[in-house]
Amino acid sequence: MFDPDIKAGALAVAAAIREKMPDPASLPNFGYDPEFLDKTAPLLEFMWARYFRVSLVGIENVPAAGPALLVANHSGGLPYDGAMLMHATHAHHPARRSLRPLVANFAMRSSWMRPVIARMGGVRASMDNALALCRAGELVGVFPEGLRGVGKLYRERYRLTHFGRGGFVRLARTAAVPIVPVAIVGAEETHPVLAKLTRIAQPLGLPYIPITPTFPWLGPLGLLPVPTKWTIKIGKPITLASGSGSQEEAMEMAETVRGQLDRMIAELLATRRSVIFG
Repeated sequence: MFDPDIKAGALAVAAAIREKMPDPASLPNFGYDPEFLDKTAPLLEFMWARYFRVSLVGIENVPAAGPALLVANHSGGLPYDGAMLMHATHAHHPARRSLRPLVANFAMRSSWMRPVIARMGGVRASMDNALALCRAGELVGVFPEGLRGVGKLYRERYRLTHFGRGGFVRLARTAAVPIVPVAIVGAEETHPVLAKLTRIAQPLGLPYIPITPTFPWLGPLGLLPVPTKWTIKIGKPITLASGSGSQEEAMEMAETVRGQLDRMIAELLATRRSVIFG
């Protein structure tokens, strides 16, 4: 018998997908609904504990209170890594902290993605929105690789793409908040992207349609992620020293954080024996 709490969580997600939500920027707290997050927690815990079997290291490095930027690598074709990181802070941190990830514009323009993402705490990525969250004392999730990260081809797995132009560094310095590096291993293999279709994806409001070993060949079943074994490792907070605030300095610091994440990922991969069993 399927767990009724998991079923209720899945039904809550299905109901949200059908919902007509206005622009979350016009709603209190960007449309975040803590009750929705609680309803979906059993479904996320099923994915965490039984599907991806996540090992969590370093949760004590996430501040118990106050704002911080969690900066993570991004991968997997579909953003399961963002959902699992949100669940890590909400369900497995002693202070049960909500994570407010910054989300790409295309997701917030989607009528069916927007209600789920906003209710869970996602916010359209912009400096103004991120500063508002930091000033409210929130944890903010940042994936500097963006769409380039989730869209990496399988042969490029665990190779960090460019970390942008240092926007998250300028955000951390402006808001005077620490940067907490997060390395995620296991997500790269959930949807091995072999190729991408962009032309036919644009009318659907998607940046691309992935071609994987199972999709589109198996239809909707091909969208199920491979049940890989994950590890999420959270590093010690980085407090930025005062500086000139120049573009060059921000990009240099962004590359420093990128290098630290690269080393953390390499350490996790070096001890992993199996994609499926860890």
